[in-house]
Amino acid sequence: MQRLIRHIQTLGAAAIALSFIVLSLAVAGPALAKNPFSSQPGVSAEPLKLEARLTDDGAPITTGITWRIFRTAARNGKLDLVATADGGSATLSIPPGEYYINCAFGHATVTRKVVIPDGGMKDTQTLVLNAGGLVLNAVLGEAVPAKASLLSFKIYQNSNGKRNLIIDAIKPETIIRLPEGDYEVVSNYGDLNAQTSAKLHVDAGKLTEATLKQQAAEVSLRLATTHNGEALADTAWTVLGASGDVLTESNSAYPSLVLAEGSYTAVARNKQDVFEKNFTVSSGQNAIVELLTTDDKADINNDDLSGETVD
Repeated sequence: MQRLIRHIQTLGAAAIALSFIVLSLAVAGPALAKNPFSSQPGVSAEPLKLEARLTDDGAPITTGITWRIFRTAARNGKLDLVATADGGSATLSIPPGEYYINCAFGHATVTRKVVIPDGGMKDTQTLVLNAGGLVLNAVLGEAVPAKASLLSFKIYQNSNGKRNLIIDAIKPETIIRLPEGDYEVVSNYGDLNAQTSAKLHVDAGKLTEATLKQQAAEVSLRLATTHNGEALADTAWTVLGASGDVLTESNSAYPSLVLAEGSYTAVARNKQDVFEKNFTVSSGQNAIVELLTTDDKADINNDDLSGETVD
């Protein structure tokens, strides 16, 4: 694959590193076809040769294509699926008639209406998807690698003024095949408040690699009687945001969570005692927040923290 360009682009609160690569596809064998007409006696089936390209001047795609052939005449409001094939270029045996050819490559699709004459179609049907690929990842701060198990992405696209979710729960370093166009990418780190977003353009025939910058870190909480002592069991935790809102609760003795960069308060309840401590999260700097029973006793009423806690 040939690298074309790499640059840094700042979009709002998120900075994103982009690189564009000419999309190269692995060589694969012939498409695997499900074609009932090829084995039906008495059915005059004609050859239909198919190939797909990402762009008009691109090479035929050799893998990852799904072909579907439908009759144009609907029955009970549905089109009859008459043949399928998976892989790259395909040759199907189809009786003369009018059909829709549907070509899908990930989330990029194109459909063409054809009429197959007696004797079949001499020319190969080439469908152009006008599509590219997108690979997503993230770093913490400027360059600290984000933990893949905590990282996920969503892709949105605006259509007629409406923000539509295209794909959810995308893991990092996954190739997403998309039609050429503008998209919004949202990155979540952990399951609380660490989120960033960026607007991207996918170019046909190219693989766009985007690295978003997360401002977050992992934090572990512990309540102990002495510094570095054993975490006390039967401890219920509440983490408050800078405005005092409850961000999360847990009954774990030693909970671990991901938080966006900022200021927080950790509140621990153990039996009838309540402890609290303010702490700050810096991007990419994982930390242990330790509350000591001797130093961090809270001057509050237990009723202020009433309610059930959850893991």
